[in-house]
Amino acid sequence: MNPYKDIEAYRVSPLLAVTDLLLVFPFLDLLRRRNTTSLRLEAGGGDSPWQGKEAQRMIREDIRHGAVFLTNHRDIITDAAWLSYMLRMRYFIRPYMGIGNNLLSKRWIEWLVRYNRCYVVIRGGGPKEVAKNAMHLNSYIQYLRGRGKSIWLAQREGRAKDGNDLTQPAVLKMLTMGSDDFIEAVRVLNICPVSINYEYDPCDYLKAREMQLRRDNPQWKKPEGEDERSMKTGMFGKKGRVVYRLTPSLNHWLDAHREELAGMTRNEQVQAVARRIDYQIHIGYEVYERGEDFEQYLQERLALIDLPSKDEMFLMDKLHEMYRNPVTNHEAAKQLKD
Repeated sequence: MNPYKDIEAYRVSPLLAVTDLLLVFPFLDLLRRRNTTSLRLEAGGGDSPWQGKEAQRMIREDIRHGAVFLTNHRDIITDAAWLSYMLRMRYFIRPYMGIGNNLLSKRWIEWLVRYNRCYVVIRGGGPKEVAKNAMHLNSYIQYLRGRGKSIWLAQREGRAKDGNDLTQPAVLKMLTMGSDDFIEAVRVLNICPVSINYEYDPCDYLKAREMQLRRDNPQWKKPEGEDERSMKTGMFGKKGRVVYRLTPSLNHWLDAHREELAGMTRNEQVQAVARRIDYQIHIGYEVYERGEDFEQYLQERLALIDLPSKDEMFLMDKLHEMYRNPVTNHEAAKQLKD
């Protein structure tokens, strides 16, 4: 009996490889040509402390036997899809990808994403059900890592709509459930943080809209079809220059701070590892130069927001915020010592 039947990605490896080459990757390449000015995957580089061929070699070695690629989260579909596409093309790695069950509104959608190496993250329910689902997911991830498979997972549940990418401790706790030694459990996972950078976020106006709706009504819930609208907008909207920046495995940092981490409580260790992931994602950001036409772009995005009680000042502030926060976090990371 298969204990992971309800959440696992479908295992059809030979057929998957053929489908990748004939259908999935050509489609993703079409999106690249239509919706981006450029799309690139970098190992280190940018303003990060990992420069040159030696850093590239180190990162390549880090991921050779599989890794957990933990990333910031901007777009529902393309975050993971393009990472998978570029890792497959450059390193011959095809990670398993997590997708929330709230996005699987139709049976055919669930079949399609699970066929394309997505596993299901079950969300919602009471405290006992949440804990049970977390343990089940943890067991499946451990099973995949035990077989040398790579995994994509966002650093938090849901997208950071204000652009302030921070790792949720709950994600780290889920990944290490059942382990008496948190640091060793993190080491086994081989977490490699990745920065995802879009020059323009196609869903920026939808995110600002949602923030006003939640401000005006704290009990507001997404209506049916809202996630599908975001998925479609994110997939087919213009993104400008796109950069994915790989950073080294956390294991290097764990080794360098072994004694310091050993003197911490488990909760302090979780917080320290979360801060380190944030640092590697933030330092890996690509900071885009914004020309004088950027304000005009934001005005055009503001005009797309359809609300009966449209608070333009609030909405414009939120649009500015989601593009400003990554720059603020990047500059703060540059002041920290690696």
